[in-house]
Amino acid sequence: MSYKAPIHAEAAPAPASETAPLLGPMASALSTAPSSSASDISGADVENGRNDDAPKGDAPKLKVNMKALLPALAIGIFLVALDNTLTIATYGKIGSDLNALNSTSWISTSYFLTLTAFQPLYGRLSDIFGRKECLLFAYTVFGLGCLGCGLSRDITELCVSRAVAGIGGGGMNAVVTILVTDLVSLRDRGVWQGYINIVFASGVAAGAPVGGILADSIGWRWAFAGQFPIAMLAWLAVFLVLEIPKTDHAHWTAKVLRIDFLGAFALVSAVFALLFGLDSGSNAGWRENITIIPLALTPVLLALFVLIEVYVAADPFTPGHVILNPPLLAAYLSNFFGVAAQMGVLFFIALFFQAAAGMSATASGAMLVPNTAFGLAGSLGGGFLMRRTGKYYWLTMVGYVMLLFSVAPLVAFTGAVVKSNVGVVIGLSILALGSGISITSTLIAVIANTDPEDTAVAIACSYLFRSLGTTLGISISTAVLQQVLRTKLAAALGDDSSRAREIEEGVRQSLDYIRTLEPAVADAVRRCYAVAVQYAFVPVAVLALGAILAAAFIREKKLEGR
Repeated sequence: MSYKAPIHAEAAPAPASETAPLLGPMASALSTAPSSSASDISGADVENGRNDDAPKGDAPKLKVNMKALLPALAIGIFLVALDNTLTIATYGKIGSDLNALNSTSWISTSYFLTLTAFQPLYGRLSDIFGRKECLLFAYTVFGLGCLGCGLSRDITELCVSRAVAGIGGGGMNAVVTILVTDLVSLRDRGVWQGYINIVFASGVAAGAPVGGILADSIGWRWAFAGQFPIAMLAWLAVFLVLEIPKTDHAHWTAKVLRIDFLGAFALVSAVFALLFGLDSGSNAGWRENITIIPLALTPVLLALFVLIEVYVAADPFTPGHVILNPPLLAAYLSNFFGVAAQMGVLFFIALFFQAAAGMSATASGAMLVPNTAFGLAGSLGGGFLMRRTGKYYWLTMVGYVMLLFSVAPLVAFTGAVVKSNVGVVIGLSILALGSGISITSTLIAVIANTDPEDTAVAIACSYLFRSLGTTLGISISTAVLQQVLRTKLAAALGDDSSRAREIEEGVRQSLDYIRTLEPAVADAVRRCYAVAVQYAFVPVAVLALGAILAAAFIREKKLEGR
């Protein structure tokens, strides 16, 4: 998808109808947010980057070579998604190799920490330094971080390198979405987001099996280091193909002074406290000070961050009028809860296939292929429906209702009624279809309800909520699973509590440990794991319900060619 992106590609503002169908007509009367309309988009030549029908006064779309830029952007999105799940099947081997099995959770946590914190920052940075410059920076940092992971000599170096990779990954995610929004009309935006989601979902689905295959063959280090040359290839393609005229000729020192360092520090601190507390709760216990203190500090730091963005920062990267705007906040929160529910399931269902069903990492990854296909169908299909109808509200509601209803077959077929891998796959497919629809439609809701000058920042903020949702969903579901697993193992193994704790720790450190147990004990462990997975769906259902409630407050705007 090669293109030269405009700074603003919106049509001249015009009155637009706004409704929130489940809130009644008063919602429209209370709305004051401007929308945009454009001439019919049928005359747009997206392939060549021209839109001859754009109204006069619009910032013209620049000439675009979509076929040349698409591979570069797709590579970046794929690599970021791949790293989200790359360590699912390999953390046991990594921990054993580095003699740090008890610290392997930080391999993922350190990546998500910087990924979450830096994604919203890239929105403002791309406005200050330029889209191309920020994307090239992101590719470089991500590639160096992956190379560092492959060369790490201990767990500390590996976690630091993962954090560096997360800084780059946050930009590769956010800036690509901002670029596409610069390029295409609002009504077509859902279709293009569907294409992006296809690449992202493919990366998420490939992460676990690719990591497992490489770890079992040439070694886990190549799962990271092998991404470096690929990232550099994408960097070169973007450098050669993407051409954006500079609009801000200020000296780089003046641009640096515009960066909201104080807000960034507050956000990083809040996210770190949240991740550290959730990780400690899952490992050390929820009543320990090492868990309670960081979790108690999290809302304080988040409140400090909001105060800085609203009252202190001269050029905030998450302005208060964006994140606190009711229709945007509704879309952000629905995205937050929806992604939390989806990603929680994807992480522990892969462990279910391996621990309860006895599958290999590669086989469990294959069980997620239908999930990926339905997710892609939902995302792309939702985009086409939005282009056809110009509406997204009810599509969003349908997506989240499907997400909630998918919990029933997933619980039933993981053993509550009958154990059936086919049934689990069906439940996962329903979940993926609903998630694919809603993750695209909520992004369109954000763009439609955002003033043109705030588009980049608003999109970047949506990724902040997605990342926080991913982290929270995985942490809560995993915590429930582990707590139930402890209880069920203790009951299954009778009075031998020390044996139960030994098995629990062994299973948590490596799923291969189950294969070393005597057959009767291994069967008991698998049954306990299946029950624990069923309980882990309880927070998933609560999160899905939260997504539906938040989505009810999303404001509908007729999608035009903006």
